[in-house]
Amino acid sequence: MSANDSRGPEGRQNTATYDSPFMKACRREAVPHTPVWFMRQAGRSLPEYRKVREGTAMLESCMRPDLVTEITLQPVRRHNVDAAIYFSDIVVPLKAIGIDLDIKPGVGPVVENPIRSRADLAQLRDLTPDDVHYVTEAMGMLTAELGSTPLIGFAGAPFTLASYLVEGGPSRNHEHTKALMYGDPQLWADLLDRLAEITAAFLKVQIEAGASAVQLFDSWVGALAPADYRRSVMPASAKVFDAVASYGVPRIHFGVGTGELLGLMGEAGADVVGADWRVPLDEAARRVGPGKAIQGNLDPAVLFSTREAVEQKTDEVLAAASGLEGHIFNLGHGVLPTTDPEALTRLVEYVHTRTAV
Repeated sequence: MSANDSRGPEGRQNTATYDSPFMKACRREAVPHTPVWFMRQAGRSLPEYRKVREGTAMLESCMRPDLVTEITLQPVRRHNVDAAIYFSDIVVPLKAIGIDLDIKPGVGPVVENPIRSRADLAQLRDLTPDDVHYVTEAMGMLTAELGSTPLIGFAGAPFTLASYLVEGGPSRNHEHTKALMYGDPQLWADLLDRLAEITAAFLKVQIEAGASAVQLFDSWVGALAPADYRRSVMPASAKVFDAVASYGVPRIHFGVGTGELLGLMGEAGADVVGADWRVPLDEAARRVGPGKAIQGNLDPAVLFSTREAVEQKTDEVLAAASGLEGHIFNLGHGVLPTTDPEALTRLVEYVHTRTAV
């Protein structure tokens, strides 16, 4: 791979993004300023998002390339972030292979027939590019518009997808999930392995359509102890990262409440590990170990405070990251729906100004 080409042997990636600050930070190279993007930057905090989504169900909006393109671009235009993240939902690949599910407002993904037995595994067939042709179309439209701004593809990690499938929807305690994991470890392993194959196929579609990087969201894995993560989850996450390694695009791993798992999440194969706001970035980097960039980690709730408080807490994040090889500024979780968009715009400008070389 030449210095000017970010493509792996299989990928067809937009090379215009290779020298962007975001991509440089992922590779732990010197940057002109700390790059910024936000999880859930495209979504309910933006009035233009609410307007364009009006009357369209969430899953339908994820399958319309015109809507996906517009929604993905909205925060790039408004906030001047250093990367776009593809607008979708982690259950899209499950819906694409025929799982009977819906995203219910105020609840989240709800699965009609939860997976609780070996016979239920038959619901999970392989994902093909034709199943998500709208992703390929939307990615093509986006990369044409974005130019040198990287587009991040994403997917839900096998554990988090499994938790939705086994519980039948969001869960506070993951009773059914843990019961299956502990009570039938072979069925659990087979479930996660099949979900790893589906997830890897979904990420490959995105990379081949032009994604410059990919992020694996393990939203619920913080519910596990490290020993359980290593034994029962890490092999499947590692399989996903290994499946896309040959493309040469940065791979980001993020979970919520995963302070005790950061080292293992790095071991799973990511190039960049995201930390939530509970662990300072210098400590997060120590736990992850050398050779990885770190992403994070301003508490999303700070954005509801005064401008001075936001700047003070941002300075604390930047100070904790000052000795790191690679740092991508982000929130410690997604943008909260009632966040003032102006606060996000100011935050991007503040980080860019404070870190300019």
